[in-house]
Amino acid sequence: MMGLDNLRTLVIWFFLMSCMRTTTSSDSLGMAQYIRDGESLVSAGGSSELGFFSPGTSTSRYLGVWYRDTSGNPTVVWVANRERPLHNKSGVLQFNKMGILQLLDETNNTVWSSNISSKSWSNSIAQILDSGNLVVTNGKNIYNSSFLWQSFDYPCDTLMPGMKIGWNFVTGQEKYVSSWKSEEDPAVGEYTIKIDPRGYPQIMVMKGSLISFRGGSWNGLYFTGSPSQNTQTFRSNFVLNGKEVYYEFEMLDTSIFTVLKEYPSGNGQYLVWTSQTRNKVQVTQVANQGGCERYAYCGSNAICIVDSNVAICKCLKGYIPNPKFPKPQNMSYWSNGCERKVALGCNNTNGFLRYTGIKLPDTSSSWYSETMNLQECQKFCLKNCSCSAYSSLDIRNGGSGCLIWFHNLTDIIQFSQGGQDLYLKVPSSELAANGHGNIKQKKVGIAVGVIIFGLITCVSIMIIHPGTRKIIYREKQMQEDIDLPAFNFSVLAKATEKFSSSNKLGEGGFGEVYKGTLTDGQELAIKRLSKKSGQGLEEFKTEVALIAKLQHRNLVKLLGFCIQGVEKILVYEYMPNKSLDYFISDEIRRKLLDWPKRFNIISGIARGLLYLHQDSRLRIIHRDLKTSNILLDANLNPKISDFGLARTFLGDQVEANTNRIAGTYGYMPPEYAVHGQFSMKSDVFSYGVIVLELLSGKKNREFSDPENYLNLLGHAWRLWTDDRPLELLDELLKGCTHSEVIRCIQVGLLCVQQRPEDRPDMLSVVLMLNGEKLLPKPKVPGFYIERGVTIEADTVLGNSTPFSANEISMTLLNAR
Repeated sequence: MMGLDNLRTLVIWFFLMSCMRTTTSSDSLGMAQYIRDGESLVSAGGSSELGFFSPGTSTSRYLGVWYRDTSGNPTVVWVANRERPLHNKSGVLQFNKMGILQLLDETNNTVWSSNISSKSWSNSIAQILDSGNLVVTNGKNIYNSSFLWQSFDYPCDTLMPGMKIGWNFVTGQEKYVSSWKSEEDPAVGEYTIKIDPRGYPQIMVMKGSLISFRGGSWNGLYFTGSPSQNTQTFRSNFVLNGKEVYYEFEMLDTSIFTVLKEYPSGNGQYLVWTSQTRNKVQVTQVANQGGCERYAYCGSNAICIVDSNVAICKCLKGYIPNPKFPKPQNMSYWSNGCERKVALGCNNTNGFLRYTGIKLPDTSSSWYSETMNLQECQKFCLKNCSCSAYSSLDIRNGGSGCLIWFHNLTDIIQFSQGGQDLYLKVPSSELAANGHGNIKQKKVGIAVGVIIFGLITCVSIMIIHPGTRKIIYREKQMQEDIDLPAFNFSVLAKATEKFSSSNKLGEGGFGEVYKGTLTDGQELAIKRLSKKSGQGLEEFKTEVALIAKLQHRNLVKLLGFCIQGVEKILVYEYMPNKSLDYFISDEIRRKLLDWPKRFNIISGIARGLLYLHQDSRLRIIHRDLKTSNILLDANLNPKISDFGLARTFLGDQVEANTNRIAGTYGYMPPEYAVHGQFSMKSDVFSYGVIVLELLSGKKNREFSDPENYLNLLGHAWRLWTDDRPLELLDELLKGCTHSEVIRCIQVGLLCVQQRPEDRPDMLSVVLMLNGEKLLPKPKVPGFYIERGVTIEADTVLGNSTPFSANEISMTLLNAR
């Protein structure tokens, strides 16, 4: 963070501003003092000032901070009451009895406050620093007092030295720069500069919810979208760990002072002052957001090149313009992007083409490792069928780390100077066309190796013990039928440190799940079926057979399996954020689930279920949908997992019966718990429970309404019928009254209705979530008879033993 001594070189004499307003005689504001409109606080060095102002020709009054210069035109860098202007010059800034700064209007109503703490600070002091930071301390000496509050934690339209933008993953707080609505209205405008934490974090300029300009990911020296950044005058700091991600910069050259300002037009500019002239001498455009700088200007899998100030789009090697769309007349603009000429085979005949001087592609769906080197990164990408390109994570000291992209590559620019190397994965035909190696010799070597390996394998099988031969044949037969890699048990044992408890992620009804890391750095989720489970083999076969054929972004991906002796193991892609249950059951982690993320999870689960019920080759009923079976990837996107209880329907079949009731208390619908009848509507009921749990932040099986003895479904129903649906919301979502929230509550209640024929199918659910038409009124939910009475599942089944209180999937044998 920038030191005060450095900033004090920007001394601007006090009398230059005296013609504009009077000032207080002190550079601090104490408990017994106040500032009225027409008065102000000036920093010790004289470069920053806090006071009241009216922007442009507006008559509205705002409390703000500005930088002073010899031009007499101060540059406003922070506004307190940007959404609540004062309408006359009667505003007052003062401390209340609790030591909280308050801005009062003419009627003594609080327009803005610092809201420091509930504790009383009798000696609070407010000071404006030369950096432009308004701080509140519990003592006058800022060197010996920690800040109780600072304006730098609440950026407006200007990023100043020492100010951070980014995310605190523990509290869920996001700091970002937002433009004014107009030059005369400092309210929050359309454009924001923020850190996108998805995948490998990167800096973005957003217009509303759309990306306008992508500054790119951090490579150790600068963001990849700004290779010409001047690192001699200021130093950038980028921090990424498990608790936070943020960016800040500090000045190195004490003779100048720089800020980054985002204007209502969406243009960002560096404003530069010098200490010698004490005047604003330079304005540097950050991005005009036109041509190549416009996000995804050329679409996916294309590269944008600036030639004589004209943006030209070209497909990457091995790609052609998207054939689904007409060839554009203006070849400089391909918004529909490109796609591969020849699909990549999942084998070792692929290779890599090196692009230099590149703005790396969008990393929001990328994977990264800080410990792998570039050679290990290449091997990992070559083995992963979905990998499309790789690069170094950090370019310092010759490069380190690994950054991997999957599937499409978006927003790539070819720079004339600077930029990074990108290694594009291409089929062998492209390598041959570009003269990369003797492909024929490699193919011959591979073929000979395969033949020799095959002969050795056949001979080995002939002499192995007959019992062992059956196991090997079963594994080989299963691999041929399912077309999935078969992992060796010793490899998985090593990856999990012999299935160490420290690597254990969770436990389900049919076994334990561990985190595993292969020697190449790839992380896996390894599900080891319990040896004591008498039904494990059947569920194992079901899960492998089903998931191997399923491909959807909202379904967890099965990478392979292992059958060795009594061991039966499934290998999945690793989900770093564990399960939805992991977030809902923890108050701190739940703070990370703001409304947009919760709605994304609700919608993602619905799309995944729609695929299972309608769009996949088989009609699949999950039968054990619950929050612990909804996994979350690095971007908190949901993926449905654990298909051990799943069943398939053929043709026009819509329901089936079973004598073995399997599932989890709190998520099973009445017709299944009582009569063993299951259908697609069974999954719909479970989905509705998840929606209501996600909205309320409470678990159905744990919720208790002491006044009415209702479960969560009954509680939601009562609030709905009493026209108080928003009272269901998680306290962390209070104040969220958008119609989208009401719609989700209604959809959740429609899904948990008592009678399966009343519940919507998943296609209707997806349409309801994303539409604006009026929805039908929900009817009574399952396990609810009348006010004050609930039917517990054990009572319905005539079972005196209640279901277990944990979330382990269970099976009940019910005589019929």
